[in-house]
Amino acid sequence: MPGQRSITEAEKLADAKLGGFPIRHEQMAVVANIYRAASAVRQHLENSVLRGSDLTWTAFVVLWVVWIWGESETRHIAEEAGISKGTLTGVSRTLEARGLIRRASHPTDGRLVLLSLTDEGEELMRRVFPKFNEEEAFVAGQLSDEECRSVAEGLRRVVLQVEEHGEERRLTLLDGAQPAPRRSGRRPKA
Repeated sequence: MPGQRSITEAEKLADAKLGGFPIRHEQMAVVANIYRAASAVRQHLENSVLRGSDLTWTAFVVLWVVWIWGESETRHIAEEAGISKGTLTGVSRTLEARGLIRRASHPTDGRLVLLSLTDEGEELMRRVFPKFNEEEAFVAGQLSDEECRSVAEGLRRVVLQVEEHGEERRLTLLDGAQPAPRRSGRRPKA
């Protein structure tokens, strides 16, 4: 069963399956381990420090973005949080109902919405973030400070590669065509 295999076992199985393909193994390992690490860290933080504050990962990230940047337009918050505007709408409504976020119309463009933290939201972030950071230290506990800096710098370079050259690469791979629309996973009934 996939959920019961270790990372080492998964790597061995992949090597065995892909032995005949011309594969760039080091790059494949980087991308696979970015995904594995992100999933493991997110799950750990949601099930530990965030659960006690009744926050999902996405809700915490939205609160973090607004806490750091201050009052901001929803489109900027969604982009910074790495979520769709539709997802942000649902999350921000939940946070607003809990008294953590305040919604306001933009002063010069009524079509735009601004989000800011309430006093209660500010207090929650001041209380939760130190605990969150303790868990960040826990999950990176097998790395030295120098290794943490090195991993962080390597991941920044991965992000920059995609941000600076991803669109050009996508256009090349798709011969200039737009990507197919995203599907929800549900298929029309026959």
